[in-house]
Parts: sequence; structure tokens; C-alpha cells
Amino acid sequence: MKRLWAPWRKTYIEGYVKEDGCIFCNALAKEDDAQNLVVHRGKRALVMVNLFPYTNGHLMVASVEHKSSLEDLDAETRAEMMELTSQAMVTLKKVYNPQAFNLGANIGKAAGAGVPDHVHLHIVPRWRGDTNFMSTIGETRVLPESIEETYQRIREGWE
Repeated sequence: MKRLWAPWRKTYIEGYVKEDGCIFCNALAKEDDAQNLVVHRGKRALVMVNLFPYTNGHLMVASVEHKSSLEDLDAETRAEMMELTSQAMVTLKKVYNPQAFNLGANIGKAAGAGVPDHVHLHIVPRWRGDTNFMSTIGETRVLPESIEETYQRIREGWE
């Protein structure tokens, strides 16, 4: 597997250094999709691998416009986000064979949004028994592959 260079790579384990600005707007402004974990760029929305996933394959679909809530987006953008969410599920089924999915949006800081000013949807593949003592007692997630491997697998599966 080819290792990707990315600014988050060295600091991922040592302590992530947050980039200034919005993660989605920053990713849109840059051309290197692999470096920024962008799986797909649509006309009105994009799909990204979550840098801090709940499970392998955790994706996010975000609008191109920097808006804080779904009702602030036009109908075409909301429709594209749902189509990309559906396509993400198809890709994740092909690549990871999950038994179920969690889909969600944390809209606003009080709802737990990590990026409260840019609306996005989470697609989290799930398997029976994927929550164990490590996550419930140890407050630690165990992922069997690197973020780079996740990105490569999903990108290849998307195409």
C-alpha cells in the first residue's frame, strides 16, 4: 500500500494540530484530494473520510456552501447530499460489508457538532458487536486499519 503524505499524518498519534478555518472549506480549496481525504467532489457537496472515525469507513457528506444548517441550503444541495449519502452506503457495503449503518447530523454546538458552522452528514458503518469494553469502559476506539488504507479502499470502491 502506498503511504500518503498528509499534514495530519505525523501529528495524528502525537496530538492532532487543528488547521485554522473550516475542515470542509479547507478541503474544497485544496487540489490534493488524497491528502485531504476527499473521496468525491460533487457540484454542490463532497464526501470525505472522517479523520477521527467511530469505525473504519466513517464518512461525511458536506455541502460546498458554508452553511450551518440543512434549512439554509437550497433543495438541490440537500438532494445531492442525500444522493451522495446513498452512494456512500453502496460503496461502504461493497468495501466493508457492514451489517447496518448509523446516519446522522449534529446541527449546532449543543447537539455535539464538531464543525458547528458547516452542515454535514455522518455515515457510520456498523457490525454486531462493534462496541466492546474498549469503547465503553476504556473510552478508546480500536480501528483495524489506518486512515490512509480506509481512504484508498473507499476511493477505489467509489470508482
